[in-house]
Amino acid sequence: MHPSIIKARIFATLALIILTLSFTFPMIAFHGTLNKIDEGQTDQISLLSKKVWNTYNEGRYKSISTPKEAHNNLEQMIASASEIGVASLPIWAVSLEAPNYPKEAFPDGIPVFFHFDGYSGEVHEMNTINHYVGMDPMWVGGIIEREIGIYALLFLSLGIIYFIAYNAKYLNYIMLIPASLPLLFIADYSYWLYWFGHNLHDWGAFKIKPFMPTVFGDGKIAQFTTHSYPTIGFYLIIAISILSILAFFAKQKALNETVQ
Repeated sequence: MHPSIIKARIFATLALIILTLSFTFPMIAFHGTLNKIDEGQTDQISLLSKKVWNTYNEGRYKSISTPKEAHNNLEQMIASASEIGVASLPIWAVSLEAPNYPKEAFPDGIPVFFHFDGYSGEVHEMNTINHYVGMDPMWVGGIIEREIGIYALLFLSLGIIYFIAYNAKYLNYIMLIPASLPLLFIADYSYWLYWFGHNLHDWGAFKIKPFMPTVFGDGKIAQFTTHSYPTIGFYLIIAISILSILAFFAKQKALNETVQ
């Protein structure tokens, strides 16, 4: 076997492992759980969903209103009516500072985290602030992306498996999809920020002109200061992207040399 084929398979396998452990597996294990909670069907939540949520939420942000004993315990989070986010790793973090949110309670502002399949953090509080300026709640955006996200990642994982198992040249181009994940996320995230900022409603208590929210860095909206930065999930999809590019070129080299 050509040494570059071996390298390509190693790179692709590492990308698949990161993708699976960080996103695909927790998304599958937790799929539909929030709907069951909203509908009062908590007795139908599987033990796997609970364990996965508890494990993946270790060390992650919890609302200041969440009892400490409920942290990292889905059953107690439900019992205390605490705000529950999805299980997969967060990709982007946004926080908002305002005079009416004291630094003692919110040292980093009101934080919200964006995932492939939903949100976590102070989502309810952020939606309240958005309503104040006439902006739609966050769930209005990215509905299709959240619905198809789990299936897209499953399809992508299957494509990577085929890339590892077979050496057909056309399968090589599959790796360009995971390679583009960071750009795809930023493009989609930027689009929805633009859409929210340019589709303000008259029912907002505070009137502001249409605007483009800050994609990366610090910004200012009315009396609010915003912070928008990547978090752990984004760095992992960058790692997936780099590994996918390395896998693509390694196999491309092997196939070209084999043909010659």
